[in-house]
Amino acid sequence: MTTYNADDGNPAERKKSKLLEQMRRVGESSGRNRTERLNRQPQAQPRQVTRFEDLPEYKRVATQRIAGELLGVANPFYRSHDAAAGATTRIGGREFVNFASYDYLATNTDPHVAARAKEAIDRFGISASASRLVAGERPGHVELERRLAAVYGVDAAVCFVSGYLTNVAAIGCLMGPQDLVIHDEFIHNSALAGIKLSGAVRRLFQHNDVENLENILKTLSSDFRRILVIVEGIYSMDGDIADLPALLELRARYGFWLMVDEAHALGILGKTGRGTFEHFDLDPRDVDIWMGTLSKTTSSCGGYIAGSSALADILKAEAGGFVYSVGLSPVLAAAAIAGLDILKSEPERTERLRRNGHLFLEEAEAAGLDTGLSMGHSVVPVIVGDSLRAAQLSNDLLAEGINVLPIIHPAVPEGMARLRFFITCNHTEEQIRRAVALTAEKLKSLEDRNFGLASLDMDKMMQLLPLAQAPGGS
Repeated sequence: MTTYNADDGNPAERKKSKLLEQMRRVGESSGRNRTERLNRQPQAQPRQVTRFEDLPEYKRVATQRIAGELLGVANPFYRSHDAAAGATTRIGGREFVNFASYDYLATNTDPHVAARAKEAIDRFGISASASRLVAGERPGHVELERRLAAVYGVDAAVCFVSGYLTNVAAIGCLMGPQDLVIHDEFIHNSALAGIKLSGAVRRLFQHNDVENLENILKTLSSDFRRILVIVEGIYSMDGDIADLPALLELRARYGFWLMVDEAHALGILGKTGRGTFEHFDLDPRDVDIWMGTLSKTTSSCGGYIAGSSALADILKAEAGGFVYSVGLSPVLAAAAIAGLDILKSEPERTERLRRNGHLFLEEAEAAGLDTGLSMGHSVVPVIVGDSLRAAQLSNDLLAEGINVLPIIHPAVPEGMARLRFFITCNHTEEQIRRAVALTAEKLKSLEDRNFGLASLDMDKMMQLLPLAQAPGGS
């Protein structure tokens, strides 16, 4: 045992030595007691790592895959294109009429857009390399935001690198746990993700039902700090239009912020394609937040928020998706600006698109196809029933030279699966009439064969399911 030597003739040293010895013994005793307590505790069992194959999310994917294999339905998604896709495209070396492109005004292959993009690459390279706060801005960032604000007749705009991120970042920044967001039941998933991020209370109203929205507003507690109502100009799954005049009338009476998602409305609605406010001949400043994407009419990539200068200042200072995300690539900003040039200088493209959309809807209705709520603008769904039937119909049309993609569960409820036709200004009347006629013909063939989920051998499917869930299963 260790002892502390001290000068026996020095009382202070003897006292110090005694205190140190006591401290050592207390320390040893505490250590022994702690070790004994730890030894008495049951040993924790190693935590088992959950396999992704065991997750319910994977099992849903596997179930869909097996169902398709049992009926011989090839996966219609992720088709690889050999060239720029607009009203036509090339897949596997073969030409197709294409109804799976957001290139509404045919700006993607326009020489003016290509020239502006190439100039930007030559001057600035490809990437902004970091956030605009860190890496600085390029002239295209400022010009694009100024041009977007001018389209909507508002003070300012802010651009983000992703359309999805735009909704997530803006809603997540502006709203919080003390706030309420009310949205149309058919709102885009990106808005739902933004609401979840914000922690705000969420309520939905029946699709395009302003009376139902008012009933919700009437019953609200006054405890909420802020209230935001979110709608889409043109609804991306159904192709109908928000009742903006009625929404603005409610806004005037109930005092909420109104956010309108214009992703599928810019370039489509209004005499000159400026969107929903022009379609209804309303003052755009009455809408608090205009949101849109750059990947459709302007054939670029990214998203934007347009509104007051104060709104733009808040987002540029506080929105994580702007502050902590890389700035929009200079080449993408340049392409979007060129797309806006075409929107302004060639309104006849919007007029051609309007004619084509109305023609498609008229032909589809005459053929007895279920087009749901579509008003015949940029989006016309053909509702066909279950997911497997939609996938097979897409494959049958591909065999006939028409590329159109299905929208299946869980993006829409089972029983409401559809083919979603995107119309462009460059589609010809012959292409539209042929596509509608073939869709009606192929769908009838599937119905006559009772093709779909109801025709599955469920016992066989259940036998195969464990194999699909195993590692490497197919």
